[in-house]
Amino acid sequence: MEMDEEYIDNVKNLIEQKDAENVKALLIDLHPADIAELCNDLSPEEARFVYRLLDNETAADVLMEMDEDVRKEFLEILPSETIAKRFVDYMDTDDAVDLMRELDEEKQEEILSHIEDIEQAGDIVDLLKYDEDTAGGLMGTEMVTVNENWSMPECLKEMRQQAEELDEIYYVYVIDDDERLRGIFPLKKMITSPSVSKVKHVMQKDPISVHVDTPIDEVVQAIEKYDLVAIPVIDSIGRLVGQITVDDVMDEVREQSERDYQLASGLSQDVETDDNVMRQTSARLPWLIIGMLGGLSLIHI
Repeated sequence: MEMDEEYIDNVKNLIEQKDAENVKALLIDLHPADIAELCNDLSPEEARFVYRLLDNETAADVLMEMDEDVRKEFLEILPSETIAKRFVDYMDTDDAVDLMRELDEEKQEEILSHIEDIEQAGDIVDLLKYDEDTAGGLMGTEMVTVNENWSMPECLKEMRQQAEELDEIYYVYVIDDDERLRGIFPLKKMITSPSVSKVKHVMQKDPISVHVDTPIDEVVQAIEKYDLVAIPVIDSIGRLVGQITVDDVMDEVREQSERDYQLASGLSQDVETDDNVMRQTSARLPWLIIGMLGGLSLIHI
């Protein structure tokens, strides 16, 4: 949606009048990315008014779509407990880690102390230990895993339970009793081979994967080369510890392009200040963008 000056001024006037009902009516059909674009043009206090009208999951999505500088300014006016319970609790771990990296260590510790889900807090702490320019620093821990020794009925039951906690399912990963990655479970087999005794008899062996210390640019290349929508991440002994999705990679490409643009702007007068970031990205990496988007149509779940 195009946010013109008249639309933004209208929202600001409604906020000034504390007209929550009409502001909410304007927001109800907007995508989180559009709401974030709107919030980028509001003051922190105006944005705070908007956030109070959103459900928790939408609020978390909007926060991560905001420009980093605007988001940082907004977070500075919020108590750590609010950030934890209003936003982090409703984020995937990779988004939560990205958010935490923007804050100082003291603020991070305060937020972590207010997260009620100990497992989630532990995952965030673990991921913060990785270099942000590696696969470990980019991965999330939300994924569906099945054991290679499970029967088909047991596999289906476990998949259903795990899927209830996820927004998207990219692949189903097969692990052994030591949590080492063994394969990918092809969902088509659930229909075509329902009587097979064990998962390991139908799994696709030796899946493409990356290590936690693999540089981000190599992760990007692997996803593009093999037309993947996600790639599993393993540790030094082959245990499955997370996955990186094509959305994560696209975000990283965009952020890298923005950093390159800012660097170029400071060093050269030849850079056009109104260049669109994604236009620059596609000019430098057309094969990457097209390849990754094309991969989406090749995966059927």
